Order: sequence, then structure tokens, then C-alpha cells
Amino acid sequence: MKMGVLLSGSGRTLDNFHDRIAAGTMQGALAVVVSNVQDALGLQKAEKYGYPAFHAQGNEAINKILLDHGVELVLLAGYLKLYVPPVSLAHNVINIHPSLIPAFCGSGFYGMRVHRAVKARGVRVTGCTVHFANEVYDEGPIIVQKCVHVDDDDSPDDIAHHVFDMECEAFPEAINRVHDLGVDYFWQRVAVAKEAH
Repeated sequence: MKMGVLLSGSGRTLDNFHDRIAAGTMQGALAVVVSNVQDALGLQKAEKYGYPAFHAQGNEAINKILLDHGVELVLLAGYLKLYVPPVSLAHNVINIHPSLIPAFCGSGFYGMRVHRAVKARGVRVTGCTVHFANEVYDEGPIIVQKCVHVDDDDSPDDIAHHVFDMECEAFPEAINRVHDLGVDYFWQRVAVAKEAH
């Protein structure tokens, strides 16, 4: 599948994708990288890696770029705005969240806010969740979740570091699952679960 990456910052997740595709451990091809931040380090990295790289503001401009490059799967890799895909990609947007959804998620829970809340609540286990995005924050079908143990003396920064290390495993694994099983599998699985209730 042709994949488009949306990012706002340093591109650490893009580094991970690039390395794993090169190593043959992640399926798909990165067709284009788009950032809403003009001088984002992630865009500079994309150019260095040889990917088409664009700065674009607003969903309409971003979607035109994605469609022009034949993108079939949109990967939100540290993209800090609400993204609204074109109808043709409505079910094909994947996000990663730095907690075990449904804990510590939803509006206002992002980045270090999540890890500070985890520390304040004193939970023993946190982690990350790779999921399909829909119109509600952190509510689309879950693809992969990975757990991280929280020690008593872990600071929010420590938790963030451990969770990001796990994200580097979880996101490529989720992409491989989507390539193997298809996008519809995950949406239908959730629909079936809702009907069962």
C-alpha cells in the first residue's frame, strides 16, 4: 500500500518507518510526507531520505497532496492538528496514542499531558495504542496495543521515553497487520462487537 505520513515535529516516527522499510520488517511504501509546520525537522528528514515532502496548511491542501500521490493509508506521526480525510480515505487513517485506550485519552490528552496524568494517577501499567482515527478523538478501531510497566520512581519523562520505545515497535506492527488483514477487517470487528451488545 502507498502510505502518506503527516507530521508536525522532529520526525522520530518517520525515522523508524524509514529504517524498518529499508530493513524489510515493515510493509508498504512511503509515497509522501506532509507537515503543517513549515520548518519541521521531519520535513528535512523526508527530503534527505528522498521522499516527496510538502508543507501544507488545512485539510483541503493536505488531501490534494495525498490524493495526487495515490496514498491509500494515512499515518499520523506526531501530527498535532485534527485531520479530516477525504471521503475515499475516511477509514484509512492510522494514529498512535501514548496510553492504553480507553484510559487517558480523548480531548486534551496528548503528549506529556498523558504521561503526567499516568504518573499522578499512580497506575502500574501504561503503554500505547495504534488505532484507526475517526471524527472523535481516540475512538476508532484498535489495531495494536503494547504495555509498559510503570515503576514507583519513574518520572513523567521516564514514562514518555519507555512508551516511545514501545511505539517504535507497535506502529510498524500495526501497519503490517493492516497490510495482511485489510482495513475493513478492523472496522467490521468493532461493528460486530457493538451488535453483540
